[in-house]
Amino acid sequence: MKSTVILVEKNNKRLLNTRNNILATLAYFDMWDYPLTYGEIFLFLENKYGRHDFTEALDQLIVNKLVFHFDRFYSLKNDYMIAVRRNKGNKKAAGLINKAKEIGAFLIRFPFVRGIGISGSLSKNFADDNSDIDFFIITERNRLWLARTFMHMFKKLTFLVGKQHNYCMNYYIDEAQLQIVEKNIYTAIEVATIIPLEGDLTFESFYKSNAWTSGFLPNKCMRLATAKPLKKRWYKTFAESLFNNPFGDWLDNVLMKITSGRWNKKTEMKKLNMRGTVMSMAASKHFAKPSPENFQIKLIEKYRIKVSMLLQQFEERMAQ
Repeated sequence: MKSTVILVEKNNKRLLNTRNNILATLAYFDMWDYPLTYGEIFLFLENKYGRHDFTEALDQLIVNKLVFHFDRFYSLKNDYMIAVRRNKGNKKAAGLINKAKEIGAFLIRFPFVRGIGISGSLSKNFADDNSDIDFFIITERNRLWLARTFMHMFKKLTFLVGKQHNYCMNYYIDEAQLQIVEKNIYTAIEVATIIPLEGDLTFESFYKSNAWTSGFLPNKCMRLATAKPLKKRWYKTFAESLFNNPFGDWLDNVLMKITSGRWNKKTEMKKLNMRGTVMSMAASKHFAKPSPENFQIKLIEKYRIKVSMLLQQFEERMAQ
């Protein structure tokens, strides 16, 4: 009898943890009004559970009206239009991803570029009329700032034809520091959802260096198979040979100082980007990326508060 009671308590505790995980997962994507499919919820859970426990916990949340089911999507919001919005966004994303593949095949030709992937909302298979094509770029070690400068000189030309939104190259790392410094649910999801386009071996090393993401997303597998092998091109090899020397070391350092200095001035002046947020960049020898203080940290705090309130609501509902 005692063993039966203990088993029931363990099962109840497991189901409770599963329900809490489901709510936390939906809460994260709810910040973007993005409902998830059954499979997506399972992939983004922070713990591993059996399919039976997962299904039972999800069904209980629906019965208690904490989660709502529309077509193939699940959401915290009782609003069918959220499913309509996602379907529309998925269709638009399909077209942009094909365009991103073409652009990625072009960007990989720049000197010292070793890997190109899709990041941002497009990597989650969503786009709207205001969406950009965001790229995650991996460069040769100690040549990040040379590569970035070459690529952004080209981007200046895209403004002349109104195509700058197709070339949002805002996150760079190099092969000397492949591991993402910030380790949290936001960066784990961003890493796990990158769509590698070019540089299969480079991305293989990148994912090995970021195996820590499995601590946040144990069910999510990386998408190595989507990246194409890096091709040797004579003009790229020739251009790189001009800077594979002490002069290239010096120039890379100079470009880092100049670029980071300009961005610091933009931040000090509180210059806003097109989304209305202060322009800022975190920069070092081995990375150039949006400053985590301006978005990432605020987002995680917002998520923490949202989950806390949601779990409290869940406890109150179950106590009734």
